[in-house]
Amino acid sequence: MYTRRAVAGGLLAVALGATAAAAATRDEGHGTLAVRQIPAAVVPARPVPEATPAPPGLPKISYWNAAPGFPRDPAPHSLEAVTEGLRPHGKAALYDAPGGRARAFLPRSISGLPTTAPIVAREPGWLGVLVPSINRRIGWVPVSAGTVHPLRDQLVVDLSERRLTWRHNGKPRGDWEVAIGSSRTPTPLGRTYVMGRTITNGHVYAGLDALVLGAIPDDRDALSASLRNGHTAIHAWNDESAFGRSISNGCIRMPPDAQRTLLRHIPEGVVLTVVE
Repeated sequence: MYTRRAVAGGLLAVALGATAAAAATRDEGHGTLAVRQIPAAVVPARPVPEATPAPPGLPKISYWNAAPGFPRDPAPHSLEAVTEGLRPHGKAALYDAPGGRARAFLPRSISGLPTTAPIVAREPGWLGVLVPSINRRIGWVPVSAGTVHPLRDQLVVDLSERRLTWRHNGKPRGDWEVAIGSSRTPTPLGRTYVMGRTITNGHVYAGLDALVLGAIPDDRDALSASLRNGHTAIHAWNDESAFGRSISNGCIRMPPDAQRTLLRHIPEGVVLTVVE
């Protein structure tokens, strides 16, 4: 913005910057205007909370369980793309807040699946990541705990439409009708992520690997004993009559050709958001 002011029959243009103020003083004897810059106020940087040492006996997150005490995902139904994931350098302590209490260790791999935890929040010196083996929870790690890697894909399951959509770099790449969890064993809502791929057994899976998710059944008691401790997954299904129906134990059943596409393109760490 510019202000213009006449001085002693002349015209002086004074530029006002966004980060500094101008103070003017008049010399009445000479009819001149002096402009003096006042430095902008310096806003102090926010302090970085320190990480307290992990206490003895801190549990390690496994495929079978995660520790309690982690805060809720602040945006579990967000469809904004998550573009970065954390790969821990080693066994990283996971805290309930920046500078808070360590609740569990996040290992470099879980049941042989390399860990890439999606980064869904940031604070000075800290990263908030989705916690696996528990639903809709995040944990905090110091930025020094691992390496940040780009995530270029996004998966969304719309339960009302019974459809899975795949985006790459923000652009639609695939859209398929799928089978979802039944009313008794629903597909868990919210954000989770692909932990990796695993083999399947049985002709119904069309001989294709499954993409294991970080999510677990919301009600494990609703499942048979052999399935209660498992994770939900994206897997092929060779009976096309299942698609468009709420019929699974919580997993997302895909047409075999669609599953082949995802297996070729979806790496660990990619976020899946399940919405109604």
